[in-house]
Amino acid sequence: MQSTSPAGTGAARQVARAPGTQLLLDAAAAPTNATPAAQSPVLATTTQAVAGSQDETMVTAPIDPLNPDQPVNLDDKTANRDLWVRVRRGFTMSDLDDDYVRRFEQYYATRPDYVKRMTERGGRYLFHVVQEIEKRNMPTELALLPFIESAFNPQAMSTAKASGMWQFIPSTGKDYSLTQNVFRDDRRNVLASTRAALDYLDRLHDMFGDWHLALAAYNWGQGNVQRAITRNQKAGLPTDYASLKMPDETRQYVPKLQAVKNIVMQPDQYKLELPALKNHPYFLSVPIERDIDLDLAAKLAGVSLDEFKSLNPQMNKPVILAAGTEQVLLPYENAASFVEKLRNHRGQLATWTAWVAPKTLRPAEAAKEVGMSEAQLRDVNRIPPKMLVKAGSTLLVPRSATRTADVSEHVADHASIALAPDVPPLKKVTLKAGKKGETVASIAKRYRTTPAQVASWNKVAANGTFKAGSAIVVFVPNATKVAAARPAPASVKPAANTKGKATAVAIAKPTVKTAPARTSGAAKTPAPRNRAAIRLADH
Repeated sequence: MQSTSPAGTGAARQVARAPGTQLLLDAAAAPTNATPAAQSPVLATTTQAVAGSQDETMVTAPIDPLNPDQPVNLDDKTANRDLWVRVRRGFTMSDLDDDYVRRFEQYYATRPDYVKRMTERGGRYLFHVVQEIEKRNMPTELALLPFIESAFNPQAMSTAKASGMWQFIPSTGKDYSLTQNVFRDDRRNVLASTRAALDYLDRLHDMFGDWHLALAAYNWGQGNVQRAITRNQKAGLPTDYASLKMPDETRQYVPKLQAVKNIVMQPDQYKLELPALKNHPYFLSVPIERDIDLDLAAKLAGVSLDEFKSLNPQMNKPVILAAGTEQVLLPYENAASFVEKLRNHRGQLATWTAWVAPKTLRPAEAAKEVGMSEAQLRDVNRIPPKMLVKAGSTLLVPRSATRTADVSEHVADHASIALAPDVPPLKKVTLKAGKKGETVASIAKRYRTTPAQVASWNKVAANGTFKAGSAIVVFVPNATKVAAARPAPASVKPAANTKGKATAVAIAKPTVKTAPARTSGAAKTPAPRNRAAIRLADH
């Protein structure tokens, strides 16, 4: 859809674009202390007359690589200094008024500290979200959706593995081109996830023709909503949001958004105070051309590592791979300084790189090959105990004299780690049940395995028994000693077992069972987005 001005703001006027410049930022929104940006090659400025202005007012607008040709209304001073006004003017959804709405209004009204933390955190991202929504001519109520999805926490993770401030489950994230691999998870990427969420919501609205139903589908899954509509149609019932039968989480989903909308519309009525949000970007995007450590990038930007991660939460490792992450987000005031310091930096940018395991290895073996401790390799690559690293797995390892190149685009976009249980070599031991016989459970307990496993080895029931003198097969690690049993050649009669316990009679050639390789198949149809509700606690 084409970019449009916010509803009710009057005729928008375009800041002219200088030949050869990249992208323009809202001129009226530029901070007064933005002078350093003019000295940056990335954040250059352009001075042009405002089109249609009687006095040809000269405006200096920083070039923002993030936002193309932003329409501005230079006459609306209130909207230019208060983002909340801009949000309110874009409200176009029909209102709900029911007990659920009042319940959530009461919930938020009695938790002013939580509302304050949530809105302050959301202030980092809200300008960008509103801007993207306006470009698509969508209602700005959607800009409030991350408040109820994740409390605007881009690192939020639900029990159903939904991630990011828009809470994409893995399958839906893949449907909307959100890369998820060893090095990054774009469900947490502020720009990519916002694009994907608005694409998804736009598609759902086209499908159902109603924003409340689109929101229900965003929460519950489009297939579930369509089936609920079909049931009502067959029963001759209305098919609006309020009339459909749906889970409690989905039933409360739109009322929760309505409650947040009501609070944003009239915070005084709920005795709440929203933090002032300026109507200009909190962050700018800066191109990254070389791999760089996260902590060094934060240092060059002059921000804490936590602040850097809050704007770039998609990184899974302590290094940014330029081939997979072409830009980073930085606070507006820090972007120009970062560009200058990065240009002048003469030391090593990245101390980490990627290494592909040439064969299946134990972590200790892999650590020895790349020159790091086993503990460090396990920690940085999140390898649990008693697991093997399978051939073809991509590990994060220190750079060295033989590993100096930046990570390739293929590895940056497709890196994965495949693990397998580190099962020691097994030997087959045949025992003879004692005079009193044996139970499957007692054998399983003695050899530290499960009754089901013993039953499968001997083709008996898991709750079964072995008669006195019958043969019992178990598989044990090579180093394991068979307690209270002496192996004997098959041709030699075993000694009597005076204690009535199973006695070893033969040892067969060791047999090793290998687990089948794990594979993943692409779903033929997008999976429903239904995922566990994020509690109304701060994230």
